Amino acid sequence: MGENELDQALVERVQQGDRRAFDLLVRKYRHKVIALISRYVHDWTECEDIAQEAFVRAWRALGSFRGESAFYTWLYKIAVNTAKNHLVAMGRRPPTGDIDVDDAVYVPGATRMHDGATPERELMREQVEQTVFSTVQALPEELRVAITLREVDGKSYDEIAAIMNCPIGTVRSRIFRAREAIDEKLRPLLSDREDHNP
Repeated sequence: MGENELDQALVERVQQGDRRAFDLLVRKYRHKVIALISRYVHDWTECEDIAQEAFVRAWRALGSFRGESAFYTWLYKIAVNTAKNHLVAMGRRPPTGDIDVDDAVYVPGATRMHDGATPERELMREQVEQTVFSTVQALPEELRVAITLREVDGKSYDEIAAIMNCPIGTVRSRIFRAREAIDEKLRPLLSDREDHNP
């Protein structure tokens, strides 16, 4: 069963009243939705609140979802509209162009922490996610663009070199430096985790 078929099966279960199926969809797409919203809103807490609101809207509208598009494409539109509405409500101007549907920051390691989600692990996962998010946001532009093209868009080094108009060696160096910066910020968190889980 492919991703879209799996999502559709979960959606049908939600439409039949299975709340747990919706929780599975939330857990599956929470990172992507927060990452998508972070392109519009640069405050972590706001992003989490907007993501929560987007999922509430999706929950309310799911009865009318007919599967004409992939579930994530539908959810993506709700998340983008929720982010834009938030900006308007706060008196800020939303960007005019929309972000590509596949354009969401991948958080390395975060998905592995979904298994056996105790409150401690959930907190840990949120700390890791927030650390990666803030580290990527704080990177110099050329590092941020390179790591995003690689980890988010899944572009090859050749493609990134063409997009950024620089030699492939420069791309490798930028991605290496971006990963180093992320690792450096994560190391204290992850070593803490190991200390508590021998």
